[in-house]
Amino acid sequence: TLLSSLGLGTTLTFASSHWLLAWMGLEINTLAIIPLMAQHHHPRAVEATTKYFLTQATAAAMILFASTTNAWVTGAWDMNSLSNPIASAMILAALALKLGLAPMHFWMPEVMQGLDLLTGLVLSTWQKLAPLALIIQTAQATDPLLLTVLGLMSTLIGGWGGLNQAQLRKILAYSSIAHMGWMVIVLQYAPQLTLIALLTYIFMTSAAFLTLKASSATKIGTLATIWSKSPILATTTALVLLSLGGLPPLTGFMPKWLILQELAKQSLPLVATVMALAALLSLYFYLRLCYAMTLTISPNTTTSTTPWRVQATQASFPLALATVMTLGLLPIT
Repeated sequence: TLLSSLGLGTTLTFASSHWLLAWMGLEINTLAIIPLMAQHHHPRAVEATTKYFLTQATAAAMILFASTTNAWVTGAWDMNSLSNPIASAMILAALALKLGLAPMHFWMPEVMQGLDLLTGLVLSTWQKLAPLALIIQTAQATDPLLLTVLGLMSTLIGGWGGLNQAQLRKILAYSSIAHMGWMVIVLQYAPQLTLIALLTYIFMTSAAFLTLKASSATKIGTLATIWSKSPILATTTALVLLSLGGLPPLTGFMPKWLILQELAKQSLPLVATVMALAALLSLYFYLRLCYAMTLTISPNTTTSTTPWRVQATQASFPLALATVMTLGLLPIT
């Protein structure tokens, strides 16, 4: 029931051209994921769920208020008639809060840290679709400066925040913030590039989360012992992380390349330079993970206890599919 409601909420938001229906889809979506987040009854999970609920409810209320204001001024509930500047700025702020774009990103690492890996995967991929669809539909009505600032701040903060983390879920949360920034920065110039970036981001994040689930790792220390259990998985994971960082010849290079090219085409060289430098920040912490995983092999002593070898209960097909997509899709550019 909860998973189908989760799908229904996002689909409703996709299909709507009326603000009330879009708001309702977002609400159904939020209400469906909350029991999934709190299903372990762990205090940390409940805390994360509460934080998530409060931010999402605030954002939904802001969307409702902004669309009501817009309807009051223009007399239309249609998404395309977003002509009131105050309403459009408020809606962008609310959707940024829903997505976790900086400077409204503070809930995201905290919430991710409290969830198990599969719910974290849903939160960082599926839950991004509906707000991003709304942002894409209303992007032409919003101030380009606002979108640029959101995108730049998100990539910078997503790079900086992850630098000193030891928790993998927080690192992935910051990586998610940075990727969202890349999507938003190019939105008004080439929305199709936003969609390409979203698609590759979903593949790469799924591969990362499913790998961590397969090796049940939540800290960097655990990663250092993976190579003895499953060396091939350790190799592919290192490549997946480099793909998330955006290195050629892996898939993650494609959206960054195209987005930088588009920004240069729109004569925004400064923005493009800052984005490329911010990508270096993110690359640094992915390289830290790669180092812990593949460069700390014996005869070095590992500081963490070696985990038990247990029979894997997870289906390996989704992981294999996501990994192949993450490593090999660059030629479709």
